[in-house]
Amino acid sequence: MSSKPEPKEAHQLNGTGPTPSTCSSDGPGREPLAGTSEFLGPDGAGVEVVVIESRANAKGVREEDALLENGSQSNESDDVSSDRGPAPPSPLKETSFSIGLQVLFPFLLAGFGTVAAGMVLDIVQHWEVFQKVTEVFILVPALLGLKGNLEMTLASRLSTAANIGHMDTPKELWRMITGNMALIQVQATVVGFLASIAAVVFGWIPDGHFSIPHAFLLCASSVATAFIASLVLGMIMIGVIIGSRKIGINPDNVATPIAASLGDLITLALLSGISWGLYLERDDWQYIYPLVCAFFVALLPVWVVLARRSPATREVLYSGWEPVIIAMAISSVGGLILDKTVSDPNFAGMAVFTPVINGVGGNLVAVQASRISTFLHMNGMPGENSEQAPRRCPSPCTTFFSPDVNSRSARVLFLLVAPGHLVFLYTISCMQGGHTTLTLIFIVFYMTAALLQVLILLYIADWMVHWMWGRGLDPDNFSIPYLTALGDLLGTGLLALSFHVLWLIGDRDTDVGD
Repeated sequence: MSSKPEPKEAHQLNGTGPTPSTCSSDGPGREPLAGTSEFLGPDGAGVEVVVIESRANAKGVREEDALLENGSQSNESDDVSSDRGPAPPSPLKETSFSIGLQVLFPFLLAGFGTVAAGMVLDIVQHWEVFQKVTEVFILVPALLGLKGNLEMTLASRLSTAANIGHMDTPKELWRMITGNMALIQVQATVVGFLASIAAVVFGWIPDGHFSIPHAFLLCASSVATAFIASLVLGMIMIGVIIGSRKIGINPDNVATPIAASLGDLITLALLSGISWGLYLERDDWQYIYPLVCAFFVALLPVWVVLARRSPATREVLYSGWEPVIIAMAISSVGGLILDKTVSDPNFAGMAVFTPVINGVGGNLVAVQASRISTFLHMNGMPGENSEQAPRRCPSPCTTFFSPDVNSRSARVLFLLVAPGHLVFLYTISCMQGGHTTLTLIFIVFYMTAALLQVLILLYIADWMVHWMWGRGLDPDNFSIPYLTALGDLLGTGLLALSFHVLWLIGDRDTDVGD
């Protein structure tokens, strides 16, 4: 016995029934717009009737459509919620101009923050604690990178949560804030301790000299700096993301650069001040240094308990250690390069330019990784969306010249490198930083290193985020630590290579002073 299709076809002809194809959803991971039910008609034949279901979160879907620029798929979402109250206006679709406009101010603010950090490092490199305990230089990229590993990851997590509607209610917002703040305090304390161990090891290997007081000084300085800097910057990040949502700006475009704008300066100032203060108490180091370390370690159980209460941070608390620890080790290698070059007159200027080139590269690649991660989260959960398969070997043309929104943002971010660095170099020159004269050939070599660094980072980000997504890993938690650490290593290495080549061709006009 077969059902008769005539009744359904008649409904389709006179416009009183559904079309043959039902719209199950707007895209992966979204709630269906329509469902079908079967009723018996007057002649006993089955008739399909479409049951319209309003979305649970029409506002969030409209924001997703705007962010992903799926204008062709967003026509249904405006009509199904007509029975609701007025919703906030959906954000505009992101063009290259709108992306650049939103990123430009935070990028410049972050860049001036790195310039200030470079000026601070240029001054404190002559302090007695930096001269006597040279391993402190190894801590500089590691702790500045820790800001990228923790604060930028925090900003990316919260930006994604805000964009997909997980911070819309006060209860959700409070849970996200407490869980994430506790999580970064745990990570900052542990990774700060491990960074001090790495500094001791990297300082001991070349010279074969080990000092217990210096080891305790590095440990106390590193842990205290990491803890205080993460606390201050984490609170700033939360305020930035909440404010961005209220005024209709995509948090992905502004959160990570602002995380770095004060991050480098605050972290470096704290490291210099704390290490100098502890160095002054070196006569009683047996009591003071271990006591400082024990105080911050004793707070760990409190942060662990708070972080475990939030489902969003519980998983990261258990599985998020590998990227931040490996990233810290990578940044420490960059610190070793800095330690060996900063005291060499042939590399005068390394101290002031290193935070700038590392910070700019890390900021830009963090923005791109956060945007790609948000794009993927719109379409499902990590590892579940077959349409966003990981790219085993993406073509550079696909990364930078395809028409999709992520390629567009990569072009915009890359185009910001040259004018941004020119502004920062001019600022350093006006402030007479670096004990060096900015010649044309130096600017050419410096810009080549900066452009090459960002080009490599954006390409790696395109591959890494998609690869991690395909393996079921959340890129917000795993990609940014690796990318910012690679930025530190590439930036320091390429800058040292540029200084070495300039020294070989005799173009370093230096005026070294205290």
